Amino acid sequence: MKQQHYTGLTDAEVLESRQKYGSNVLSEPPRTPLWKRFLNKFTEPLIVILLVAGVLSIGISFYEYYGLHDSSTVFFEPVGIFIAILLATGMAFLFEVKADREFAILNQVNDEEPVIVIRQGQQRKVPKCDVVVGDIVLITLGDEIPADGLLLEAVSLNIDESSLTGEPICHKSISETEFDKEATFPTNHVLRGTKVMEGHGVFRVLAVGDATENGKVYEAVQIDDSVKTPLNEQLDRLGKLITQVSYGVAFLVVVGRVLMFFLHDDFEWISFISYLLQTIMIAVTLIVVAVPEGLPMAVTLSLAYSMRRMLKTNNLVRKMHACETMGAATVICTDKTGTLTQNQMHVSETYFNTTIPDYQHFVYQGMAVNTTASLQLDERGASSVLGNPTEGALLLWLHKQGIDYRQLKDEVSYEEELPFSTEYKMMAVVVKTSQGRFLYVKGAPEIVMSRCPSMSEDQQTAMNSRLLAYQEQAMRTLGFAYRELSETDVPIKDRRLVVDDLIFLGVVAISDPVRPEVPQAVCECMDAGIAVKIVTGDTPATAREIARQVGLWTDEDTDRQMITGPVFAALSDEELLERVMDLKVIARARPMDKKRLVEALQSLGQVVAVTGDGTNDAPALKAAHVGLSMGDGTSVAKEVSDITIIDNSFSSIGRAVMWGRSLYRNIQRFILFQMTVNVAACLIVLAGAFMGKETPLTVTQMLWVNLIMDTFAAMALASLPPSVSVMKEKPRCRRDFIINHKMVWQIVGVGVVFFFLLLGLLYYFENQGWTLYEQSLFFTIFVMLQFWNLFNARAFASGESALRVKGCRGFIFIVQLVFFGQIMIVTCGGEMFNVTPLCWSDWLKIIGATSMVLWVGEGWRWMKKHS
Repeated sequence: MKQQHYTGLTDAEVLESRQKYGSNVLSEPPRTPLWKRFLNKFTEPLIVILLVAGVLSIGISFYEYYGLHDSSTVFFEPVGIFIAILLATGMAFLFEVKADREFAILNQVNDEEPVIVIRQGQQRKVPKCDVVVGDIVLITLGDEIPADGLLLEAVSLNIDESSLTGEPICHKSISETEFDKEATFPTNHVLRGTKVMEGHGVFRVLAVGDATENGKVYEAVQIDDSVKTPLNEQLDRLGKLITQVSYGVAFLVVVGRVLMFFLHDDFEWISFISYLLQTIMIAVTLIVVAVPEGLPMAVTLSLAYSMRRMLKTNNLVRKMHACETMGAATVICTDKTGTLTQNQMHVSETYFNTTIPDYQHFVYQGMAVNTTASLQLDERGASSVLGNPTEGALLLWLHKQGIDYRQLKDEVSYEEELPFSTEYKMMAVVVKTSQGRFLYVKGAPEIVMSRCPSMSEDQQTAMNSRLLAYQEQAMRTLGFAYRELSETDVPIKDRRLVVDDLIFLGVVAISDPVRPEVPQAVCECMDAGIAVKIVTGDTPATAREIARQVGLWTDEDTDRQMITGPVFAALSDEELLERVMDLKVIARARPMDKKRLVEALQSLGQVVAVTGDGTNDAPALKAAHVGLSMGDGTSVAKEVSDITIIDNSFSSIGRAVMWGRSLYRNIQRFILFQMTVNVAACLIVLAGAFMGKETPLTVTQMLWVNLIMDTFAAMALASLPPSVSVMKEKPRCRRDFIINHKMVWQIVGVGVVFFFLLLGLLYYFENQGWTLYEQSLFFTIFVMLQFWNLFNARAFASGESALRVKGCRGFIFIVQLVFFGQIMIVTCGGEMFNVTPLCWSDWLKIIGATSMVLWVGEGWRWMKKHS
C-alpha cells in the first residue's frame, strides 16, 4: 500500500463548506425560559406562606382603610413585605443565573480541543468546532472522533462506540473482506464522539454538528454537579438541624406574642386576627432568616468563582466535586513527561552502529516511516510537532540533517504496521522499497536489543553502560533495529512481532528539561503535607534523576523509596500496604500499576490525586479521588478525569490544591457569619415576644437582614481570592465536620454577646417608650453589628487583619452595598420598613460604637499572631 498523499481543502473551500453544511457544534437543547425559572423561586414553601400572609395582611389593611377609615399608611407594611420578598428572591435568582453562566462558559471549552487536519497539502491543528464537511482528519490512539466520516486509511483501528451503540470495541477497516454486515454502523465509517482505543487512521468528513449521528441523540454535556460530596452532605445535615431549631423558636415566638396580646389588650376579633397574622408573618420570617437557604447558593457561587478562576490558572474543572476534594488531597501521583518536564523534546546525542553498510540510509528511513507524528511548517520555515513529542523529536532531528521525512515516506509502500503498545514498549512497520522488503522496529533499547542476537555480550554490556549514562542525565532513550525480509516472511502476526533476528542500528538520547517552576511547586506541596509520587515508564536512573532535580529525591533516600513496575506487581497486598507510603518513584510502570497504587493508598485513608494523559491511564484516573488529565492528553483520559490541567504543568496542580483549600475556608467563613446572625436574631426576637406587644424587628426589617445574611454575604465571602497561607497547613480530614471547635466557640460567643447587648438596648428602649425612632435605632444597630462582623468573618483563620482587602473587589462592593443600602432604607423606608430618618450624629454614634466589633476582633487576631 503506497503511502497516500492528501491535499485536503483550500481555505476558500473550507468557508464554502461551512456556509453550506454549518459549523461542527451541537445545538443546545431548549432551556427553561428565565421567566419560568424566576416564578419557580416563589414556589418554595416558606415564600408561599409569606405571600399568603401578605395577601391576608393587605385584606386587613383594606378593612382598616375603608371600614375603620384609617390613613393610607396602613398599606405601607404589607406592600413593603412584598417588595422585600421580591428583592430577596430576585437577588437570589440573579446570582443563580450568573452561576449558571459561569458553568456554561466552562462547558464551551470542549469545542476548542485541537484536531489534526490536512488542508492545502499541509497538516495543521484546528479547533474541533472548525472542522468542516470534506476535511481530511488524522486520528490516532486516544483521540475522540470530531465528526462523522468515511475512512481512507485504517491501521489496526479499533474504536469505542459505546456512547452511541453500547459496543465498547468496534473494529474499523477499509478492506471489504473485513466489513461486518451486522454492525450498527458501516465498518468503514467513524462517528463523532466515539474514541480510538487502538491503531490510527485517516478519514474524510461526511457530516458535522447536528447532522452527525451523535448530534441526533445529543444531550448537552454539562459539568457534573450531581455527585453528593462529603461537604454537600454535611451542609444538608446542618441545614436540617438549623431548620428544626428555627421551627421550635418560631413556635415559641407565636406563643409568647399571643400571651402578650391577652395580657395587654381587651379581646377584639379584628385586632386579634390582625395581630395574629402579623405574629405568624414574624414567625415565618424568622424561619426564613434562620434557615440557611443561602448555603447552597454560597457553595454554588464559591464553586462557580473557583472553577472560572481556576480555568485562568490552567485548571479546567470538569466535575464539580473535584474543587472541594482537591483541597483535601494528601497524595499526588504524577507522570514525568510534560508534567514535571517541558515536553519539548530534542535529540541530544546519537550512537549508531557505523559498521553496518549504508547505516545512515536505514536510520533515516526507519525514523521517517515508523512514526505516527508529523511536522507542521509555517511560512517562515519554522517547524512544530503534531502528534507524539518523542517521535516528533526524531523528525525534527531529521529536518536538521537536511532530510525530508515526507519524501522518504512517499518512496515506500506500507504493508503492515504494529502500533506502539505500553505492554511491549515498541512499534514496528513493514514497508516495500525499490531495494526490497524491510522491517523497521523502534522502542525501549533493552527490548529492541533482546531481539538482536548478532550483538555480542561485550557489545550489549558497553551499550548498557552508555544507556545508563544517558539515563543518569534524565534522558529518554530509544533503540532502533531493522531486518531485510523475503517475499514470504511474515514478521507480524496477531498484532505481535514474531521475529527475533533483527540487526541493531543504535540508540538516540532525547532530553526533556524539567520545567523551571516545578521544583518550587513540588516543595510547596510537600510543605503543605502532601506526598508526591512519580509514576513513569522511564528507566529507574532517569526517573531518579528527575526526582532529584525537582527536589523530591534527597541524599537520605534509599532503594526503599524506589521500585520498578515488575517488582511492584510482584508485591503481595500486605507487602504493598507496608511499603507504599515510603515510595517516591515507580519506574518502568505499567498502566495497571498506577491503578493498584491508587487503590493501596486509598485503603490507607489517603485522598489521592492522579495525573494521566493516555488512554491506558483511564483506570487510575477513574479510581482516584481526583483524576487530573493533561491538556494535550487523549480524549479518553479527559473523559474520565475530574480536572484537566491545560498547560500540563505540575505547578498548576499545586494551584488547584490552593483553590480547593481556599474554597472550603470561604464556605466556613459564610457559615460562621450566618450562624452568628442566626443566634442573635432568633434569641432577640424570642426575647422580644415575651417583653411586649411590639416586635424588636419587623417582617420587612428581618427580610432585609435575610438579604444581607444570605445573598450578599454569600457573594462577598464566596468571591474572596485564594490565600497562599493555606498551603502552609496540613491537609484536612475529609470526614471532619465543617464547623470546627474554633467556629463553635466564635458562633456561640459572639452571638450571645450580640444578644445581651441588644437585649439591654431593647429593655432600655421599652422603658423610654418604644417609638419609630427607637425602632430605627434598634434596627440600625442590629444591622451594623452584623456589618462589622462580616469583616471578622472574612479574616477567619487567615491570621491577617480584616482590613487587608487588597484583591477583594467583590467583598468591597458588597460591604458598600450593605452600608449604603441600610442608610437608604432608614432614610427613605418610612412606614414601609417601620423606620424614621436618623440624624448624622446618630449615624456617627452607631458606626463608632458598633465598630468595636471589628476592633475587638483585630485586637484578638493581633494577640494571637504575636503570642
